[in-house]
Amino acid sequence: MTLTAGGRVGLAGAAVVGVAFGMARYAYGLTLPDIRQELGLSELVLGLVASATFAGYLAGLLLAGPLAARRGSRAPTTVGGTCGALGALIVTVAQSPWLLAVGAVLAGSAGGWVWAPYSDIVTRTVSSRQQPKTLAIITTGTSGGLVMLGGFAVLAALGSWRLVWAGIALAATAAAVLNLRLVPRTRPGPRADGQRGGPSLARALRVPAAYSVVYFAVVVIYFTYAADALDASALPTAAIPALYAAIGLTGMVGVTTGALAQRLGSLRVAALCLVTLAAALALLGLASDSPAATATSACIFGMGYMTGSAILAVWTAELVPDRAGAAFTACLVVGAVSSVAAPALAGAAIPNLGLGTLLVLTAAVALLSAMGLMLHGLPRRGTVAETGR
Repeated sequence: MTLTAGGRVGLAGAAVVGVAFGMARYAYGLTLPDIRQELGLSELVLGLVASATFAGYLAGLLLAGPLAARRGSRAPTTVGGTCGALGALIVTVAQSPWLLAVGAVLAGSAGGWVWAPYSDIVTRTVSSRQQPKTLAIITTGTSGGLVMLGGFAVLAALGSWRLVWAGIALAATAAAVLNLRLVPRTRPGPRADGQRGGPSLARALRVPAAYSVVYFAVVVIYFTYAADALDASALPTAAIPALYAAIGLTGMVGVTTGALAQRLGSLRVAALCLVTLAAALALLGLASDSPAATATSACIFGMGYMTGSAILAVWTAELVPDRAGAAFTACLVVGAVSSVAAPALAGAAIPNLGLGTLLVLTAAVALLSAMGLMLHGLPRRGTVAETGR
């Protein structure tokens, strides 16, 4: 069967994004308990390494644009795939905290390199009729990656946590090769005027940027410490990979985000996503030793995670349609900074508060932020520029 342009780009994009976001970006949290035990690292050091992985993501995010401007939009996706493969390989063989950090940072940077460029690739190589479907396929790749990550974790339970990272290295290599074969090379686009409309862009993005700060911090806390919470409970070892698989499977609902935003408005969808994430964190913090509570937490987190990510792209495009790419990237950068700070703060707080209390407090922050979003939207219910309807 011959694939259309949208099918080729969608397949390659889903593979690369699935490895970068669903696997390389969150494998550190999955393997955290075993890393702690084998390398004997403190909570502070583990938290700093987690923050460093998101610093790598931020660096990739900031460097992807200049590279695309010089070499075309496919170039950052190639670099991202290479970083994912090389970083995972280094973690696989790491015997010291420093080598572990280097590999984790490289692997974590993969997501920053690949996310925004695929939006440009799709708009430049796929017909307008196929673009929404193609973008949905690429986004859903994250869920597929999480399911595969859960599968690797099952294999690792029979051997070593290093098998997870070895599997990621192989998957990243395969995805990078597929990307080179299926995604056409694009010419560098015209350089955008960085000064034009800067202040107005900042004003338009105040609310989605604030949402990004909370959303990304909450997500990274969950992914970094979910496996740790389960490891400390009486649940069997299989509960950890099952958690990641459940997140990936339920995250498939993210493909309906566009229709949901048209019906409810982007601001309301964003607020509901934060409520969902808050419930997932609270369940994990209060009842991580309950199989039913853990399963429920993973399922509702998957829905909130994927929908919350997709709504940011939809929301920024609604608010700044003529500069959607720049608006989306700006919010991603804000979220990346939040992702860097959150694990370090958590690692410093856990010795005094305990992991369960930290998760519950994080849930409270997400819930209060959701209430703030809803209150912000009430007086401006009929204003497109403010509510994102």
